[in-house]
Amino acid sequence: MTEQKDQREQLRQFYCDSWEKHRKQKEALSPLEQQVVALIKEHPEYHALLENKEASVNADYLPEMGDTNPFLHLGMHLGIREQIITNRPPGISELYERLVALKGVADAEHAMMECLGEMIWQAQQSQTLPDENTYLDCLGKIK
Repeated sequence: MTEQKDQREQLRQFYCDSWEKHRKQKEALSPLEQQVVALIKEHPEYHALLENKEASVNADYLPEMGDTNPFLHLGMHLGIREQIITNRPPGISELYERLVALKGVADAEHAMMECLGEMIWQAQQSQTLPDENTYLDCLGKIK
């Protein structure tokens, strides 16, 4: 469990460090840092949290307490954008374009997160690989 916690903290530190580099503008950002910063800019509700590195890196975000995990949220955005760029699973790019036309980028991605989260949860519960067809079916039903 310690290794898992260390990885979690490293990932969270990366988000905080990317945001800090952007704010201080002293060094060039890597391509991944640029993507992270772009997402953080779209989520001003997370700015203060990410600026308090120690608290945000070590925090437990408990859904049962009404907490939203900002790192999970931003990570899901990144994952969805990677899926769109690579069109993996096949057909997701077309579904994304339809959803963006209906809802706009932010609302489309947030709706997609519901399907992505459900697919991941189901895979964890059944201890199987995520089912891309179920994911695509869910995305196709979004209105």
